[in-house]
Amino acid sequence: MSQKLLNTINYPSDLRKLPTTDLPSVAKELRKFIIDVVATKEGHLGASLGVIELTIALHYCFNTPEDLLVWDVGHQAYGHKILTGRKDIFDTNRQLGGISGFPKRSESNFDTFGVGHSSTSISAALGMAIASKLQGKNKHHIAVIGDASIASGMAFEALNHAGDTNANLLVILNDNAIGIDPSVGALKDYLTRIKSSRSDIEQHNIFEALNFDYSGPIDGHNFEELIRELERLKKVEGPKFLHVITTKGKGLRQAEENQVKYHAPGKFDKVSGDVLPKEKSSFTKFQDVFGKTIVELARENDKIVGITPAMLTGSSLKFMLDEFPERTFDVGIAEQHAVTLAAGMVAEGLVPYCNIYSTFLQRAYDQVIHDVALQNLPVIFCLDRAGLVGQDGATHHGAFDIAFLRCIPNLIVFAPRNEIELRNILYTAQLGLENPIAIRYPRGKGRLKNWQVPFEKIEIGKGSILKEGADLAVLSIGTIANNVTDALSSLENTNGIAHYDLRFVEPLDQELVLSIFKKFNKIITIEDGTVNGGFGSAILEFAHQQKYKGDIHVLGIPHEFIHHGTTDELQKECGIDSDSIKSCIEKLR
Repeated sequence: MSQKLLNTINYPSDLRKLPTTDLPSVAKELRKFIIDVVATKEGHLGASLGVIELTIALHYCFNTPEDLLVWDVGHQAYGHKILTGRKDIFDTNRQLGGISGFPKRSESNFDTFGVGHSSTSISAALGMAIASKLQGKNKHHIAVIGDASIASGMAFEALNHAGDTNANLLVILNDNAIGIDPSVGALKDYLTRIKSSRSDIEQHNIFEALNFDYSGPIDGHNFEELIRELERLKKVEGPKFLHVITTKGKGLRQAEENQVKYHAPGKFDKVSGDVLPKEKSSFTKFQDVFGKTIVELARENDKIVGITPAMLTGSSLKFMLDEFPERTFDVGIAEQHAVTLAAGMVAEGLVPYCNIYSTFLQRAYDQVIHDVALQNLPVIFCLDRAGLVGQDGATHHGAFDIAFLRCIPNLIVFAPRNEIELRNILYTAQLGLENPIAIRYPRGKGRLKNWQVPFEKIEIGKGSILKEGADLAVLSIGTIANNVTDALSSLENTNGIAHYDLRFVEPLDQELVLSIFKKFNKIITIEDGTVNGGFGSAILEFAHQQKYKGDIHVLGIPHEFIHHGTTDELQKECGIDSDSIKSCIEKLR
């Protein structure tokens, strides 16, 4: 298919010059454009394909960027980016130095609000609407949110507030019954009933009860319906709610049939739609080490339960769900609830493994402090995707967990060096801890082929020595130890260099660190977390207490937001790749 119409569109103002009869053709061309690029460059596919017609209709009916359009999460905004001046550079999407995979204010004035995490759009758009009203500006404010995201507490907080205002706000519910995994919960069931029985819903509508002018459900792939309703809603005052039904992955058969896999499928054949086979590896993803280990433990310990906020597949709790469905809880996009739910379970004798991506635990910080640590309830937090995660960029890097967790009293913070260490700490935690524990591990595969070995108990608060030396000590935490090992293997002479794996950031192995202070005048700390307040800071604080007089060099993620690129590229950018570590050692020795 040629791109003759799309080639004429660089901005929404160009789109608005077309007759409505051309819009279906624009949609076909835009779908093909996205499929062609994502097939080779990778990225989020299904979400963007599902909102092509809605994206076109919104920019066609509203005067963007004067009218403000806010996308929730943003992985569905590829069509939006292509229509708003970034078509010619879309092939740089998610690459180092290229455009972001999510809306980003610094990238375009059409990206009215930076996103990446869910459920922020209604609050942001309401804030914009109130600001416009106070400043006497007459413009529209539109939030597009999915059925998984709207179930989050923050979205309901915003709906509750918006319904008590007369703000010019339009909330569009993009209802496709799936987020990354299928949507869950009572609200999902309610939305399903709306789609199947309008007569009942007209009498008992939750959104009308919140003082929204509700309309729908309408077909989100029908331009005639979309444009007619959007034009009508432009004339309606106050908060409005439009319920739109779409199909995630629309236009690519495989993406429609396998919506979980095609959320972000990797490389695929753009003609057939089939995902290209990946190079086989004898190594295992850390998420699968977690998922398989917890099932193994749950077979022996009937008090073990698994909890995740909408990340069954990503966390590999799907293994637990398959074998123990009654002991596996996907609570939807509700990190705060997940944490306090786990606390309640511990209070009544269960052993919950609460698996939350590092970047998403930020959303439940008060619950970690108030509901878990303050009461010293031994919840087991499993923080997947800790450290740099690559092309999802700044909103998704797990850069801050060490810093924001180690300052919390009662909380153990552990980072396994490899798959066996992860396996053993998961085993140790369910034997009975006196304190809650956070176990952080990275995205991606490990380096051990045979990690399913007999369990061994790990002593809490004890580090280990990986290599002896007498001149310079390298202290690492977690899997970044591999970069240190690689750096040492590339040096001609490593006789004087020692390497320690501290394992625990909290409690710090003070006995081991004191012995290091007595032996070495030069120390390097390295972590795949922020240097401000992180593991290196913990060593510096202890060194100050002990009046250590040697030199300590802290390597880690610098005090800035790191954007997108491959993990290897970003580690090099941050100076924590093996070559950078090697250079640091050579300068100090």
